Amino acid sequence: MILASPERISEYTSKGCWGARTLLDDFKHHARSMPERTAMVDPLNKEALLGTAPERVSYTDFDRAVEATASALHAEGIDKDDIVLVQLPNCWELAMLYLAVARAGGVISPMPMQWRAKEVTYVAELTQAKAMITINEFHGFGHRAMAEEAARKVPTLKKIYTYEDVRRMIQEKPDPALNVIQVDADDIFTICWTSGTEAQPKGCPLSHNNWRCQAAVALASGMQPGDIMLTAGPLVNMASVGTVYVPWLRYGGTVILHHPFDPQLLLKQMVQERIQYTLLVPAVVNLILKHPAAQGVDLSSVRVITVGSAPPSLWSMEEFKRRWNVDIGNIWGQNEGTALVSGVQEVPDMTIRVDHLPRYGAPGVEWSTPMARHIQTKVVAPDGTELSEDGAVGELLYRGPNVIPGYFKRPDLNAQAFDSEGYFRTGDLFQIAGDRYLKFFERAKDIIIRGGYNISAQEVENVLLAHPAVQDVAAVGMPDENLGERTCVYVVPKPGQTVTLESLTAFMREQGVATYKLPERLEVVEVIPRNPVGKILKKELRRDIREKIGA
Repeated sequence: MILASPERISEYTSKGCWGARTLLDDFKHHARSMPERTAMVDPLNKEALLGTAPERVSYTDFDRAVEATASALHAEGIDKDDIVLVQLPNCWELAMLYLAVARAGGVISPMPMQWRAKEVTYVAELTQAKAMITINEFHGFGHRAMAEEAARKVPTLKKIYTYEDVRRMIQEKPDPALNVIQVDADDIFTICWTSGTEAQPKGCPLSHNNWRCQAAVALASGMQPGDIMLTAGPLVNMASVGTVYVPWLRYGGTVILHHPFDPQLLLKQMVQERIQYTLLVPAVVNLILKHPAAQGVDLSSVRVITVGSAPPSLWSMEEFKRRWNVDIGNIWGQNEGTALVSGVQEVPDMTIRVDHLPRYGAPGVEWSTPMARHIQTKVVAPDGTELSEDGAVGELLYRGPNVIPGYFKRPDLNAQAFDSEGYFRTGDLFQIAGDRYLKFFERAKDIIIRGGYNISAQEVENVLLAHPAVQDVAAVGMPDENLGERTCVYVVPKPGQTVTLESLTAFMREQGVATYKLPERLEVVEVIPRNPVGKILKKELRRDIREKIGA
């Protein structure tokens, strides 16, 4: 499945960014060169998650599992360009499926465990997925039953497999006929999903070439080929796939999986596995520093931590450096492939690195990461005029070999998402900081980021407007020390009606909405503040909730 235009393929091939090598080729190279090295390590609590003991898998065993599972999927009818939905918690089998589906000629589309029927059915229908791999039950919820419900509504979804089926496939005999299947470096490797202002998830297709370029950008974080890396987030989106998993595929090393977040288990893994690199969110960094178990812990193996979803605090950067001589970098990125990485090599001064990001493409500026020279950014005013003066604030536009060719099967969105020169409109506001840097200013898109997951405020509002007791509603993010943000809804009840948080969340559950999108605070008001043209004044509501919770 090649979605990039011939012109784009020609441009980035001629620049040396794109070539014929795939991520499958990269992994095969590592499997041949270090067959007995540990490739991946399961979460310590895997038995509680999936009912099987945690495993340490060598490159040889991982490679054989890829070949066997790909053979089984192909025998089951998965052909070139067929889309396979996958909804599994972090485990080595999930990581293996990325390669196995690609090896069979298909395209994997991973989904968060928190998704429910609304999101799963929409994605299955949009992609015309042929199969889905899930789990019977997870945390008391019937994921297999939900998948079967989606299959009844989507005729193309012929096959539903469970984790147990995957374990069976791993034992199959690899079929040499797989070598006949041609996988091109411009073929789509993944379709991950993002939520912005749209009420429905948006598919972000990235090719092998896109991902290999993204891995090269991620090197600016300070990770090194062969590192022992830990991923604390779900292996389904840019945060973990782009900053740990794909760099591992391209550059080798060992990946340690963690799920769900548990500060004590995380510290145990960091010490026992001698972690050298990881990506964390600011709240987790702060939790580690404040957790009693962290006192006296030996983190001497850790070289660098990259913080994403929001800038780190200077206090946390100073504390990690003081206690363990660990450097913390700053990364901004999106599932669409955009990424700005502020690592130690690029920004040595910690007081600048805390909130400054590289202004890729700035005139006359060179960066240590070679891939950066092929990325262009510009900051524009609302009318599209490019801004250049120090301190100017505008929307960041981004163009590079790591960016999606467009949202999957959404030409209506693509017309708005890209400008005439092929720059992607990120929807985030940045401030120009001198000749070299940008500073994140504000999200222009109306989204709430809870624990690294994007929540569309519009989606929450659209669902709740159908509640029989709701007259009007507005959703905003409220600061949270652990998750970054949680969802707060301001509701105007219908005359004579009473609204409770419990009734709202129950209603949303009935609509099949993912659990992480459910509001966690309710403010009952007489009117939602709006401007003269009817737009909700979200800044007023955010300021109000910050004052009420003392943030």
